[in-house]
Amino acid sequence: MYRYWLLFRSIVFWLWQIVMTVVLGIPVVIIGLFSFRMGYALAIMWNRSNVYGLKYICGVDWQVDGLENAPDKPCIIMSKHQSTWDTYFLPTLFYPSVFVAKRSLLWIPIFGWALYVLKFIMIDRKSGRSAMSQMCEQAANRLSLGRWVVVFPEGTRRPVGAEPKYRIGGAMVAKKVPCDVLPVALNAGEFWPRMGFIKWPGTITVSIGPVIHSEGKTAAQILAETEAWIEGRMAEITVKDRFPY
Repeated sequence: MYRYWLLFRSIVFWLWQIVMTVVLGIPVVIIGLFSFRMGYALAIMWNRSNVYGLKYICGVDWQVDGLENAPDKPCIIMSKHQSTWDTYFLPTLFYPSVFVAKRSLLWIPIFGWALYVLKFIMIDRKSGRSAMSQMCEQAANRLSLGRWVVVFPEGTRRPVGAEPKYRIGGAMVAKKVPCDVLPVALNAGEFWPRMGFIKWPGTITVSIGPVIHSEGKTAAQILAETEAWIEGRMAEITVKDRFPY
């Protein structure tokens, strides 16, 4: 019976997301064409409507530790990625920020259009070196404009407890720009699972690590330090069998 109750709440939240996308997402696209500042402010309202909707409808709260580690100026954020929740929450924590994302997302109505007008870094992963060059150039531009650059080094959402598969891209950007890295570990996938519809009540932990300096290091060294901190912290905050998915 409890599972049916959670399913009902998850359906209500799903409907809530649709309503908020229409109410706030469409204005983001329209206003963002003329003003990044106003468009982004609306986008943050959109994000917050979803994370707070999830909190009050499904009982999914959050706690943040290590925020004092964030530097005074924007840098590259490398974060664990297990859930859609990550994409909603991180921009509310690091303001303003843009994600490095795959170009195919631009085709998603409203959501993809919003990524375009807010100048997210969209790459075609099949382009190889060309994609890397574009990512470095655009990341340098966004950082110069005072925007945090969020990279999911594993490329896509990973199941809870899955073996890490970190990619070198974000570290290469940090090396070439150059720019420091801020590692972030979070266990949102335990409460909003990848490919899962039911949202499980509880408290997500978002943990921000110490800055990883890129100066004098190779991209491989930057990535190794980043992975070591994130995965070490994930081992501390993850409860693999928390819910019967």
